[in-house]
Amino acid sequence: MESSRISADALARGLQLRHLRCLVAVAQERHLARAAARLAVSQPAVSKTLAELESLAGEPLVERAATGRRGIRGLTVAGERLLSHARAALVAVQAGASALRPHEAVHAERLRLGVLPSAARSLVAQALVGLRAQRPLCVLDVRTAANDVLLDDLRAGAVDMVVGRMSDPRLMDGLAFELLRIEPLVLAVAQGHALARRRVGLAALAALPWVVYPEGTVPRHHTESLFAAHGLPLPGALMQTLDAALARGVVQASDAVWAAPLGAVQDEVRAGRLVRLRFDTAGTDEPLGLLTRRDAGGTSAPVSPAAALLADLLRKTLAAGRR
Repeated sequence: MESSRISADALARGLQLRHLRCLVAVAQERHLARAAARLAVSQPAVSKTLAELESLAGEPLVERAATGRRGIRGLTVAGERLLSHARAALVAVQAGASALRPHEAVHAERLRLGVLPSAARSLVAQALVGLRAQRPLCVLDVRTAANDVLLDDLRAGAVDMVVGRMSDPRLMDGLAFELLRIEPLVLAVAQGHALARRRVGLAALAALPWVVYPEGTVPRHHTESLFAAHGLPLPGALMQTLDAALARGVVQASDAVWAAPLGAVQDEVRAGRLVRLRFDTAGTDEPLGLLTRRDAGGTSAPVSPAAALLADLLRKTLAAGRR
């Protein structure tokens, strides 16, 4: 395919806004039909536009899902390279249109934030209250999801900033990370649990029901590694969920053990509703921080005033908690 590539100048002449809008929509939706709905066109039209763009590029830009041609697993390396420029071009076009029609410009400030479920309550909630106090008209769009999904959303421009974890190098490409705190995996049970104040081995705990994170997540990986290090399989009685509120409710109402990052349980532990078991989980520490996009030059891209304020409030929240 290398020999069929056209020159950069010819590629630039062939690129149209509809190509760039299509790539951004596909990256954000990760599904051709949903991308078509976002663009208000038919799914065959999206497929045709994407094929045109890949023909111009001379190489694949998206990875189709194995289960069907409509699903998208992600972008290729070439697709990721083009995506950041496509977003910037569309932002520039919108800015130009707003400059020509200033009376039609939408001035409402909006912050789209991606948050890990374990950080939403313990870290982000207080900072969002502070943001609302200082910018009362800012529209807040907060999404909680697994880390890899949030990083995909950030690179695609579906969110402006993420409170999450570092990931493998491929998922971190084009992203900047600022460390906020280190979180270990902890084991928690309800107040009044028969084992709450005892030091017990993992074999005894394995006989109980467990609430764990879904497969593919960092907390789940650490949970599996913990059992493997003790020569044990995962318990058969598992409930898998990303919903921290549901997990807390189940654990408080039963004898289940919850394996979760510290941030997911610390408020309940401080309030006396959950108890952190006296169990060594050394080696499960994970960095939690702020993730933003890098620009085409590799430096951190500017963020909105609301995003910058939220980042500062998060830093102050953590600093106050350490005193």
